[in-house]
Amino acid sequence: MAWVVLVLSGVLEAVWATALDASRGFRRPVPTLVFLVAMAVSMAGLAWAMNILPTGTSYAVWVGIGATLTVLWGFARGVERPTVARCLLLVLLIGSVAGLKVVS
Repeated sequence: MAWVVLVLSGVLEAVWATALDASRGFRRPVPTLVFLVAMAVSMAGLAWAMNILPTGTSYAVWVGIGATLTVLWGFARGVERPTVARCLLLVLLIGSVAGLKVVS
């Protein structure tokens, strides 16, 4: 159960990071509200998972999921270019996160 909460919290990290950009410095109310809610729920899920899972592994998984999904969203929207190097680094990041889960 803790891993499910951690993964969902990582997904919400990507949501709040994207909403933060869309808020344009907190000048747009809807993305600002999405940012605040997603960040609070994401942090709460991370905090809860850290009570059960190792802190370092939890944080690395949370950041890895959030960072990967944020970059993939940038690729999908066309605001970031999916170069071979970026894609290989994302595969390395995902592999590292999966490896941490396997050895913990």
